[in-house]
Amino acid sequence: MNPSTTEPPSTQSRKADHIRICLEEDVQCRQATSGLENYRFTHCCLPELDYQDIDLKAKFLHKQLGAPILISSMTGGTSQAGMINQRLAQVAQQYNLAMGVGSQRVAVEKPEVADTFAMRKYAPDALLFANLGAVQLNYEYGLEQCLKAIDILQANALILHINPLQECIQPRGDKNFRGLFDKINNLCSKLPLPVIAKEVGNGISVHMAQKLIEAGVAAIDVAGTGGTSWAKVESERAENSLQQRLGRTFSDWGLSTAECITSIRAIAPDIPLIASGGLRHGLDAGKAIALGANLAGFAMPFLKAAADSEEAVDELAQILIAELKTVLFCTGNQNLKQLQNSDSLIG
Repeated sequence: MNPSTTEPPSTQSRKADHIRICLEEDVQCRQATSGLENYRFTHCCLPELDYQDIDLKAKFLHKQLGAPILISSMTGGTSQAGMINQRLAQVAQQYNLAMGVGSQRVAVEKPEVADTFAMRKYAPDALLFANLGAVQLNYEYGLEQCLKAIDILQANALILHINPLQECIQPRGDKNFRGLFDKINNLCSKLPLPVIAKEVGNGISVHMAQKLIEAGVAAIDVAGTGGTSWAKVESERAENSLQQRLGRTFSDWGLSTAECITSIRAIAPDIPLIASGGLRHGLDAGKAIALGANLAGFAMPFLKAAADSEEAVDELAQILIAELKTVLFCTGNQNLKQLQNSDSLIG
């Protein structure tokens, strides 16, 4: 059997499985949390502010955003995924938010599904992130494929997602991670756009962050524990008892989002940081930003909303923005810089 004719359909099937499992099964971390619950804000009963003056504008990779919210990378490659991405892109455009798409490997290898990722027509002004697995650099991917992913989305930056645990559990996962720092360094030196290193729910340690920064990445998405467990997701797709067991054993593996933010920010005060992994509302976003993140990334809440309706996605965006504004107002901070420089967060 010719692998080139069977791999794209299996990749599409996997993507469809991922959406279904995330929406229908309990695949959230249970024991491992984001760590944000260990912090709380000091309430300011007299903020000396007019709520109308609260300013959520943020800058990320030289792009001005209406709020420090990232619609995190999720999907693409199927008709349902295309619909979800379209709804998310329209909201990103309306509220001037950042947005990533799911792994574009399927589109690179099967151009006929590229339209399910091509969201620039729906979000002409939004900050959009293309996405490929870093491990693919060890599987005949290089500058050409990365440029193709960027071109499909007309992206502002490229996410390289890093997912060793998921690959260990996933049927026929790609497990050769040897030599990737050098290949990432080579890619960063040649790619005309910034590269963002992103985990998928197990976190990036301070040591790994330092090595990624030295390799040339322009930003880091810590993607810590507390949200969707991709070990659990893959255990739901398992083809044998070994894969099921691995997924269950490692369902809460990783570093908390809060721990990743604080430790990385301590050694890299200027690196653009995205906090994702277990964020569920604007209060979580406020805590993450107060800890030092530049953007707060949400995946599951947006996935559920986008699978429902356009109205649900719009409502979620409004809620997150209102919650984040309330954090600033009730801590007496007019903008995000003031929040980060204040002593409002205690933990």
